[in-house]
Amino acid sequence: MQISYFHTSECVPAVRSPEEGGPDAAVVIDVLRATTTIAWSLQNGAEAIEAFADLAALDAAAAAWPAARTLRAGERGGERVEGYDLGNSPLAVTPERVKGKRIFMSTTNGTRSLQAVRTVPLLLTACLPNRTAVARRLVQGGAERVWIVGSGWEGDYSLEDSLAAGAVASAATELAVAPHRGVSFGNDEMLAALALWQQWHTDTETCLRAASHGQRLIGLGDHDSDFRCCSAVDTLTLVPVQTEPGVLKAA
Repeated sequence: MQISYFHTSECVPAVRSPEEGGPDAAVVIDVLRATTTIAWSLQNGAEAIEAFADLAALDAAAAAWPAARTLRAGERGGERVEGYDLGNSPLAVTPERVKGKRIFMSTTNGTRSLQAVRTVPLLLTACLPNRTAVARRLVQGGAERVWIVGSGWEGDYSLEDSLAAGAVASAATELAVAPHRGVSFGNDEMLAALALWQQWHTDTETCLRAASHGQRLIGLGDHDSDFRCCSAVDTLTLVPVQTEPGVLKAA
């Protein structure tokens, strides 16, 4: 398995088919907080997450879904979009709120990264809580060429997404033993992310808080519970998988 890391959707090359040298699997990461929220939504019983880069497209799709089974989640600049049911906090997606519902979601950064690789044959989302579960799915599924895509912040590098990319790659390396063929790294960005994980793996919450987006969330108010949830490692075994373009379900 060869793993490459692209720290924002803007860095992702044009997606080609696996036969043409493109990836056969992609992993999208937005630690603070979209992919953490996606994982916990599905863990707590949401029927699916349908992701949109554009709010107008989200509203149109949500309007066509049965109202009793619909929640709209919108976040811009770290805050909930006015008039939407949810923002982007994993603490808000309780079983009582989301069970049996389809969540139509758009966030500042994470849903753009999903859009960038939505044509890859196997598309997963990862966060620190499910990093080993995601790595296991890649290894057991025999993925040959994996792109990990961070979300960054409006095109800029993100420390916390790179930390999680390194966490996934580290877990894959540990799991990919005989009879598997092992793991190699396709670019320097992946090696740097792995080094970041090795530096911070025992104190992930401090890393998230020190990151520029962590500082941004701190400036918006009390997000202590979000930081604890998003920095927890291997607390989930669920893997969100794209089952049709833009739609993620539990696996």
